[in-house]
Amino acid sequence: MAGNDNYNFNEGDFVVYAAHGVGQVEGIENQTIAGMDVSLYVINFEKDRMRLKIPVMRAKDSGLRALSTGKLMDDAIKTLKGRARIRRTMWSRRAQEYETKINSGDPVAIAEVLRDLKRSNDDSEQSYSERQIYEVALERLAREVAAVESITEGQASEKLEDILGIKKDLDLDADLDAENEGDNDNAKQAA
Repeated sequence: MAGNDNYNFNEGDFVVYAAHGVGQVEGIENQTIAGMDVSLYVINFEKDRMRLKIPVMRAKDSGLRALSTGKLMDDAIKTLKGRARIRRTMWSRRAQEYETKINSGDPVAIAEVLRDLKRSNDDSEQSYSERQIYEVALERLAREVAAVESITEGQASEKLEDILGIKKDLDLDADLDAENEGDNDNAKQAA
């Protein structure tokens, strides 16, 4: 379509919509809206159980973009490895800035939020709202890393938290696995 040369997404392409993260193009649909024929990208955000239709002509203005390149992801990883920048402004102002960075869809900006909100394994020093913003940023960046590297979102989250130096509590996971095995053994014995 004329005027939109940089946005030739096809069915099956992964794209990033700034406000929602990574989605997959289901196709291009034509609709008549207010007497005009309009071509729309139909994008599925499976994890959010959401479908979004964006006019092809407005794709760039709406913040729709292709997945990040390897170089941009490398820059985001480099940002994660950097030193946290904790400013002494009011939390409400910082939270608003963090939300703006997350909703920008820029992997480097999202990595800055993760880096700045990273805490040690002891979450007692982190407020509920800090933890919520951290989780949203982690999920958003992990989805794009997963799509770029063709890995699962869980693997991408683990990779990002490893880079940040956050260790998962392996004992808790082992306890859950042992409990599940015990349930399976009991079910086999009952049969």
